[in-house]
Amino acid sequence: MSNQEKAQEQNSKKLSRRNILKAAVMAGGAAVTGFPMIARGQTGPITMRWQSTWPQKDIFHEFALDYAKKVNDMTGGDLKIEVLPAGAVVPAFQLLDAVSKGTLDGGHGVLVYHYGKQTALALFGSSPAYGMDANTLLAWYKYGGGKQLLDKLYKSINANVVSFPYGPMPTQPLGWFKKPVTKADDIKGLKFRTVGISIDLFSGMGAAVNALPGGEIVPAMDRGLLDAAEFNNASSDRILGFPDVSKVCMLQSYHQNAEQFEILFNKTKFDALPAKMRATIEYAVEAASADMAWKAIDRYSKDYVEMQTKDKVRFYRTPDSVLQRQLEIFDQVEKKKSAENPMFKEIAESQRAFAARAVKWDLDTNVGRRLAYNYYFGKAPAKPAAKKS
Repeated sequence: MSNQEKAQEQNSKKLSRRNILKAAVMAGGAAVTGFPMIARGQTGPITMRWQSTWPQKDIFHEFALDYAKKVNDMTGGDLKIEVLPAGAVVPAFQLLDAVSKGTLDGGHGVLVYHYGKQTALALFGSSPAYGMDANTLLAWYKYGGGKQLLDKLYKSINANVVSFPYGPMPTQPLGWFKKPVTKADDIKGLKFRTVGISIDLFSGMGAAVNALPGGEIVPAMDRGLLDAAEFNNASSDRILGFPDVSKVCMLQSYHQNAEQFEILFNKTKFDALPAKMRATIEYAVEAASADMAWKAIDRYSKDYVEMQTKDKVRFYRTPDSVLQRQLEIFDQVEKKKSAENPMFKEIAESQRAFAARAVKWDLDTNVGRRLAYNYYFGKAPAKPAAKKS
């Protein structure tokens, strides 16, 4: 090749690169920044593969699908989230690792499932929460410093994720038992399923605790590997088959009276999204949080009635003596964990300060509903189990 031909070829390459850069700038600067093509200029919808930590038939998986649909609809199909059930890619308790590494683009679960990574995560739902309910705990998260603490917590374990707690859950039952629980000592010696810091709580009450994902609990009870277990709510418990292995459910407990769900994104992929899409995702979280709470009231109440009428389940209110014992044990757990883990202590102190004013305001302001309910419907509350002689 002559020198003249070489010069012409080099000029042609320069012009070609210049035209590409010009076209990229006109299209919004895609491809030249070094960020993934997901950020800008991508033709066609952005797709994300998610997994929930719930069996496909559980209402919790339905909540995950509800959130994905909101995002898909609100972005006009520019972002398409596909949600797979637990186990489709990884086991339920491995969701955080899978999302952090980018094996999954995102997921739907609860923060307490990551308890083994950082014990302070348990304070986002798996404790008495100093009297807060789940909605109050979410208020602490958004306006009381909880978001900043959660970001700090995930950074402390090098988790490459963006987390959105949402969806306030009602107080969870003490659990399903072979016979009614009448005193704290009835928990001693039971092979019991729970998760998060509730492991420490029920262990402190004398139970032999086994942490299992939702889909594995009923089979374990059926095979006698568990004597008793807690999961979450009337709809999930019924769908998962608890009435097939037990006819006694103890309502009310402090072990998880303020839990919420968590929406996870891989941080690298989330940060690469256009700003407008990131904002849509965040507002979709709030919309889904409200919708989930409303759907839960409708569905849980229906299944609560049907478990009594069709499944012949007997519901009992957990005795105050058992609830008091839970609080006493949690004090011991909190003291131990705070001494071991500075982040646990920091989060616990922040929650306690917020609860001191928020719960007092709530209790002082909002009228009790039992009087009005009894006036209109003449129904007595679930009775505590009778004490054994």
